[in-house]
Amino acid sequence: MSSLKSDIAKAAQAVKKLARGVTPKVGLILGTGLGSLAASIKNARSIPFKSIPGFGVSKVKSHAGNLLIGELGGKKVVAMQGRFHWYEGWTMQELTFPVRVMKALGVETLIVSNACGGMNPTWQIGDLMVIDDHINLMGDNPLRGDNDDTLGPRFPDMSAPYCPELIALAESCALDLGIRMQRGVYAAVGGPNLETRAEYRMLRMMGADVVGMSTVPEVIVAAHQGTRVLGLSVITDQCLPDNLHPTALEAILKVAAVAEPKLASVVVNVLERM
Repeated sequence: MSSLKSDIAKAAQAVKKLARGVTPKVGLILGTGLGSLAASIKNARSIPFKSIPGFGVSKVKSHAGNLLIGELGGKKVVAMQGRFHWYEGWTMQELTFPVRVMKALGVETLIVSNACGGMNPTWQIGDLMVIDDHINLMGDNPLRGDNDDTLGPRFPDMSAPYCPELIALAESCALDLGIRMQRGVYAAVGGPNLETRAEYRMLRMMGADVVGMSTVPEVIVAAHQGTRVLGLSVITDQCLPDNLHPTALEAILKVAAVAEPKLASVVVNVLERM
């Protein structure tokens, strides 16, 4: 057994002991300012990250750092109330480790959310976006190094890392709920600084609609291990190079908090209809 596989097994065993027989089929990663969606999880069992072997502790103040297991939208779920970011100093393997553990717990579908900067000039702050594709500009990859073929192939296909059926379902749910939802491309950068005007122009020319500092590593690992993915973003600030204004975490969190009820409604509706 590889070292990674052994570490996954140890972490999954520790979580199962505290889950009291609940086998989740859906995993949730709740991004910046979106962690309170966890309050909607019924009969939730809260497990601090620090009590799970191999898990770190998020260094971002807006991330609670708990693993929740319970029920949402009629489905058994496991939710990360907060996530790890590459800019915090974690390796790509460390920050994606929870996705590996979710798979070992029985998760077949991963719903990942994030806050992001919007570069599409026709979109508005507070809009939701379903991720159709991504561009990895983080300069690293969680699959770099030796590959355990029992966990996934050496060269995983990335022609559709975001499940087309789930994208269509999310759009249908948003339409039924009267919530404006865009569809676009997410560019992932290393952070933690925001981008320059020239960088926003470059990203837009490359075909990106939004930019953020997370999500893509987790999605790469999910694709590697055969977990289908739905990615949802909240546009928390506008990144238009010819009309660029300084922003701060407080402003981003404020927008995310306002948008969160919309995101929660979409996620619950998707789960109910899956």
